[in-house]
Amino acid sequence: MTRRLLTDAAVFVGLVVAGLVALVAYESLQGPSSTSSTNLTPENCSPGPCANVQGFTLWVSNVQIQGELVTMEVRFQNSSPSTHTSPEDLQLIDGSRHSSGLVTGTGCNTWTRHEFANGAYFGPIAVCFRVSDTVPPFTLRWSPDLGVFCCERDISITPG
Repeated sequence: MTRRLLTDAAVFVGLVVAGLVALVAYESLQGPSSTSSTNLTPENCSPGPCANVQGFTLWVSNVQIQGELVTMEVRFQNSSPSTHTSPEDLQLIDGSRHSSGLVTGTGCNTWTRHEFANGAYFGPIAVCFRVSDTVPPFTLRWSPDLGVFCCERDISITPG
């Protein structure tokens, strides 16, 4: 009787674990759930380009190409459950699908993890990304820390 009960409990736990693995796999296969561009700002943020994820907003401005660097200013406002932003939250994807994190140097800044909430602003910060293909448009991928199953936003940006 005890052996049968233990077997049933092990099967139940196995099914729960398999269900959780399936849920995580399904969520990881999902692409970005919305896109924002310079012409469209469907996420209740303006002026574009920008993205709003559950009350955490990122604005992009002053996008320029300087050689193989794409420079821009980013500004954040946080009215979400997240508590911070960090440089690792941003990547730039060029036309060749090459992804780049922030680079530093002359005129290129970065920041350490910044803690803020309750509608506070952070920035603007001048940041740079190295690209292998300088033909616009570019995609700024923002991954704010809002939990395991949330979120990634792709923002289409064009220098100008």
